[in-house]
Amino acid sequence: MTWTPDSWRAKPAQHLPTDYPAPEALADVEGELSTYPPLVFAGEVRTLRDSLAQVARGEAFLLQGGDCAESFKEFHPDNIRDTFRVLLQMAVALTFGAAMPVIKVGRIAGQFAKPRSAATETIDGETLPSYRGDNINGMEFDASVRMPDPQRLLKAYGQAAATLNLIRAFANGGYADLRNVHRWNLEFVAGGPQVDRYRALADKISEAITFMEACGVDGRDVRAIREVDFYTSHEALLLGYEAAMTRIDSTSGKWYDTSAHLTWIGDRTRQPGGAHVEFCRGIENPIGMKCGPSLDPDELIELLDILDPKNEPGRMVLIARFGAANAGDGLPPLVRRVKAEGRNVVWSCDPMHGNTIKANGGFKTRRFDSVLSEVGTFFDVCRAEGAYPGGVHFEMTGQNVTECLGGAQEISEADLSSRYHTHCDPRLNASQALELAFILADRFKETRGANGF
Repeated sequence: MTWTPDSWRAKPAQHLPTDYPAPEALADVEGELSTYPPLVFAGEVRTLRDSLAQVARGEAFLLQGGDCAESFKEFHPDNIRDTFRVLLQMAVALTFGAAMPVIKVGRIAGQFAKPRSAATETIDGETLPSYRGDNINGMEFDASVRMPDPQRLLKAYGQAAATLNLIRAFANGGYADLRNVHRWNLEFVAGGPQVDRYRALADKISEAITFMEACGVDGRDVRAIREVDFYTSHEALLLGYEAAMTRIDSTSGKWYDTSAHLTWIGDRTRQPGGAHVEFCRGIENPIGMKCGPSLDPDELIELLDILDPKNEPGRMVLIARFGAANAGDGLPPLVRRVKAEGRNVVWSCDPMHGNTIKANGGFKTRRFDSVLSEVGTFFDVCRAEGAYPGGVHFEMTGQNVTECLGGAQEISEADLSSRYHTHCDPRLNASQALELAFILADRFKETRGANGF
């Protein structure tokens, strides 16, 4: 079937805003974006696909994490740095425990739009469009702010470009050098129970580098010590933006979505005949797909036939998001069917979206124990079905927030209001994220060599 970056427009589309006051203004902005420089490059995307092929073979592990929804208000270099270094810390812990490479992918530099359960929101008798993310409209409950504004797409592009510029500087300019591993500590985590573990791990890494250098290997000459590969990802929800950022690679003649290295299809937009699947089938980027309770094995195979007809390792990342209570029953049939069909996929676990609850005071939150429980069930199911549990997908931040309950900090419902900053869903803070990484690293060490986990 013929595919173009705009062929999705002939398909039914879910969760796209249809109430722009001037559709011609939106078309003008999308046309302007199509002339802007790419945010990522085809060669980087191919490198990520090669790395994800390693994960599919059980030779590496995928760590994906970052904001639920990026915002214009919280855009600050310190916030970008803090999220980046928490992911570095998590990757170090997982690399040490798993004794294999950890592929680092941020939910960053483009994760703005969010699907919403209802198109409108009513407060005190007034009904306005729902907040859909800062690249569409504003969070404040005001008619002028809630009206979709295409100019926000240009601001989102600028923020993504600036974010990527800073991340590339951190990843390749010395900040990510393993010889700086002791300097990655976040100040507010000091005194937490995992700090001593991280310090001990950093000591071991420093000792190993010192030993290597004593043997004549200069760490400055080893790229794996000096720099890191760090990739970006977001949900390919706002298809007009994604299509505007899709370009033909001059070396291969193939289409790449240059808004991010990896994009994913959400649990609400993965209809086989829908617009989001149509768009993603034609780009060369690795494609993630959320797999929740409403997905049956037959439909999953149908979607893989559309999105990955050549069954290429590194192409598909299947992201399980069932909730702790449902993963044990819902996930095995999917893993079993994919295994039986011989599909080369990466299985990853999103333990966040199926575990959202309402706490006292109306705050959306998640319990740390539920997040941990779903991750544990995911690994148990994959291993029981002969599949490799290849990754985790967290909503987290480097900020000192109190949005998720529990963990070693013992955040309670009474604590939620003190530093609840998310624009959409609750995120793990740095302490909770690092605690999870160490728990996973311990499990890797205990079962290393047994079916890859």
